[in-house]
Amino acid sequence: MIQETPDTPHSSLAAPTTTLLSVVVPAFNEAEVLPEFHRRLSLALDGLDLDSEIIYVNDGSKDATADILRALQKGDPRVAIVDLSRNFGKEIAMTAGLDYAAGDAVVVIDADLQDPPELIPELVKHWREGYDDVYARRSSRDGESFIKRATAHLFYRLLHALSNVDIPPDTGDFRLLSRRAVDSLKQLREQHRFMKGLFNWVGFERKEVFYQRDPRGAGKSKWNYWRLWNFALEGITSHTTAPLRLASYLGFVVALCAFVYALYMVYDKLVHGNPVAGYPSLMVTLLFLGGVQLITLGVIGEYLGRMFDESKRRPLYFIKNYMPAATVKNTNAE
Repeated sequence: MIQETPDTPHSSLAAPTTTLLSVVVPAFNEAEVLPEFHRRLSLALDGLDLDSEIIYVNDGSKDATADILRALQKGDPRVAIVDLSRNFGKEIAMTAGLDYAAGDAVVVIDADLQDPPELIPELVKHWREGYDDVYARRSSRDGESFIKRATAHLFYRLLHALSNVDIPPDTGDFRLLSRRAVDSLKQLREQHRFMKGLFNWVGFERKEVFYQRDPRGAGKSKWNYWRLWNFALEGITSHTTAPLRLASYLGFVVALCAFVYALYMVYDKLVHGNPVAGYPSLMVTLLFLGGVQLITLGVIGEYLGRMFDESKRRPLYFIKNYMPAATVKNTNAE
């Protein structure tokens, strides 16, 4: 079910006069769902009074994804294929798709059918009203376990509280971006990419549209709990230094507690003559302080590792093959 927010446009920009819409679809081992996804996406695009291109980014798939994409391209002149040299991850695959998108507006959507292509006309409508970032916000998450829904709920709100960028909760990558928003994103070339944060970091006029997220159309999710944990670390460390500050505060509190306890031990010995606490209390104290130090070093290491990766200045990805759409001349690819 599609629900619109009641707010009115607050951009004075004139409605776009150009007519090309690009749809970027990252795909990693999505052979089972691609035919149905493309059918539904094509129907949604056919109902628009816009020219369109569909950019599938094959992110090093090991199944029949590449073969299916080539078959789709033969049957649909709007299809372009960006074939990456290996699996770089979804964030990099989206970046590659944005680099090659020629449209005056660009939709980013997953191929698993959890995000309905039928919502695209609604996104286009708000883009024509003058919004640069029309993002789809989930009102429900069907087909997901209670643990995954709960951890996702906690993560988005924790990130919103810690980050200096306003990242809306319950919002994924499904959105429409104007050309100026895409051109701004293309200037951000950091290695550790948390696209949900980058989408919001560039700013401009934004609009949310609520929708009900469906279960996967077919296949299995690529996001196990270990990958989700690493993704959460990526998101937090990419857009805030709050963990470093928390580590400093924790170190200060532990040092203060140790100092107060030392004063108490001296007082207890001098006034009451009690013996100094022995081996058990000493071991507990040492293990506690050691654990705090290791946690702090781990937080510092996360940020240091990101600095090391950025200092190499490596390209974000390599293209094995690029097959443009027959109906679109691309001038935006880097």
